[in-house]
Amino acid sequence: MMAKSDSIDKLNFKIGENESIYPMDPAYLTTPRKSGTQDFQPRPRHQGDSHQPACLDTAAGVIGQRKARKSYRRPSRVIYIKERYFTMLKKDLILRNPLRMMGHENDEILNNGEFGAVLARAGVGKTAFLVQLSLNALLRGKNVLHISLEDPVNKVSLWYQEVFNLIAEQYRVDQINQLWESLLPHRFIMTFRVEGFSVPKLKERLSDLMEQNIFSPQMMIVDGFPIDNSAYQSLTEFKTLIKNHQMPAWFTIRTHRHEDPGPDGIPMQLAQLSDLFKIAIQLLPVGKEIHVKAAKGAESFSEHLDLRLDPSTMLIKKKL
Repeated sequence: MMAKSDSIDKLNFKIGENESIYPMDPAYLTTPRKSGTQDFQPRPRHQGDSHQPACLDTAAGVIGQRKARKSYRRPSRVIYIKERYFTMLKKDLILRNPLRMMGHENDEILNNGEFGAVLARAGVGKTAFLVQLSLNALLRGKNVLHISLEDPVNKVSLWYQEVFNLIAEQYRVDQINQLWESLLPHRFIMTFRVEGFSVPKLKERLSDLMEQNIFSPQMMIVDGFPIDNSAYQSLTEFKTLIKNHQMPAWFTIRTHRHEDPGPDGIPMQLAQLSDLFKIAIQLLPVGKEIHVKAAKGAESFSEHLDLRLDPSTMLIKKKL
């Protein structure tokens, strides 16, 4: 029997054919050196080996075979939780949005193929109001095509960013950058020069987007559409276009301070076009506030509609 003072380092081990072990393998630590045996040589490491010694699989009787360890990760689970969080956050913003007062139980203000108009004097908040209508649709996961006949793409994009930041600040939204990035794929900005705009040109560009699977809109915003003697014919063609593509459209219409409304209260700019529009919303400066009133289609709104536009932020709010 080997004395306790003998060094383990002096031990040599019997290695059978096709076997490879590490010196600390408990199966061999008590095996004394015998004559005719070869000295122990550690198994050479192979690429991909871990720093752990080979294990002994006693059930199979195989020495040196290791079972690959798989990390317990569920990236799809993490993505699912993130998406669910943003879904809940979007729903919360929709529920807290004063625009819900303008819709029915399904919160849809316009149906497919219908026109809505936002009327106001210059600088009162028509574009800001339309951007909030658009953001409300984006939060619902709808694709919005924003057509501007007045501003370039970068200015329109800045409008969206500023209005969204103000909404996020007002409701103390976390993860604002990630939420903003999740909305961008659902928005497409298209610009025209006023003198170069026509419904056939829009139809051609829209077909290019959809046929190449670049963007397929579900709602259209039109800012700066010219209201002149040919407006009725152009809007009739426009209405056919959105009916074919099954989506609603919102327009801005500029009014003037010196013009009185017609007998039915509809502004003069809309009087000759009234039959084309389901809803017309007018922004009226009253003192230090901007009132949101229904010039046409009040029956389409929820009861007790009494909204304001905050002059400092241009955000829609309820009457205090």
